[in-house]
Amino acid sequence: MPAGLDRRLLGDVADKRVLELGTGMGHSAVAMAKAGAKVIAVDPDASQLDHARQLAEEHEIRVELHHGDLADLAFMRNESIDMVVSIHALAAEADLDRAFRQAHRVLKADMPFVVSLPHPTASLVDHFSDDEHRVIRGYFDAATLGSGPSVTHRHLIGDVFSALTRANFRIDTLIENPYADKPGLPETLVFRGKKIGN
Repeated sequence: MPAGLDRRLLGDVADKRVLELGTGMGHSAVAMAKAGAKVIAVDPDASQLDHARQLAEEHEIRVELHHGDLADLAFMRNESIDMVVSIHALAAEADLDRAFRQAHRVLKADMPFVVSLPHPTASLVDHFSDDEHRVIRGYFDAATLGSGPSVTHRHLIGDVFSALTRANFRIDTLIENPYADKPGLPETLVFRGKKIGN
């Protein structure tokens, strides 16, 4: 199952059509395909897709790979997907509304969208130890971090919640995962929403 996601969020993926937005090097896509899913993966970075293709070949499984913008799913039919998963990749998207609307369009009714993002508090500090965190920016500072392929938009919890609601998802799960080796701050923010309507 995808690293960093509790497998219970996804449930049994066998025989499900799963769309992964931002497949990266393909580890999550391959794990889901090995669990029996038919995985369609999209990534804007062609070199990452090359790695994903090679990984799938090494594991002798099939993953359908597409090079393109994560919010441009014109190649997919309405209501043709059983689950959409995105692991940290949407941090590079400034406009979550557009991406969420497309995820809603391709999902079947009442099916899940599971999205993880860097927790917005993770970028507030630049030093971790067991007893010290040095704050370098305010929580509501909307400055974009990094550039190029490593760009990260700080999506605040309320903003993600509102964007999912506007896209007609009913949120049933919100998880804040801590750093494994850096106590005191959450590292990852995970939402699961179910599609409402058509």
